[in-house]
Amino acid sequence: MPQKNLTTSIPHKMKVLSQFIYKGRFLVAIAFAALLLLSAGCKKLAAAAGSRSALEALFEENILNRNFIVHLATDNGTDLTSQYTGYNFILTKTTSYYEGPMTGTKAGVTYTGTWSCNEDFSKLSISLTSPTTPLEFNFINRPWKFTKKAFPIMELAPWGTTEPKVLHMERL
Repeated sequence: MPQKNLTTSIPHKMKVLSQFIYKGRFLVAIAFAALLLLSAGCKKLAAAAGSRSALEALFEENILNRNFIVHLATDNGTDLTSQYTGYNFILTKTTSYYEGPMTGTKAGVTYTGTWSCNEDFSKLSISLTSPTTPLEFNFINRPWKFTKKAFPIMELAPWGTTEPKVLHMERL
């Protein structure tokens, strides 16, 4: 029986193998791209179906529809905390995680207004205005940034400024 020439057979097999690997890489790349597109589409479908992010869940579970009192309020080193004794504040959740009504109640009188947050929940804007705005609300009514979310206390500082103001609100 005649023997095959191994020196010509091996290079041919290597060439066939390298072509197979090259074509296989292309197929793997196409499969990976399709997988990425499908996973992005699934995330969009889940968001459209009403799922909520971890930040939304954290905000809802720890802040929305909860009673808060002013634990500490300072303006340029002056302690204003006693001005808020007896006030109870509630940020109410409606259909949005990013805005809604807010109330401040003291001795049976309820002051209404609104709250709003940005997409990453780092900014909280407070505006309590009705029926009349007590002078002490001039300090609270502003955009705040979260400096610490260590519940039950949320620590806030003025948004977009380095003013030496501090507001700590404690969840009851």
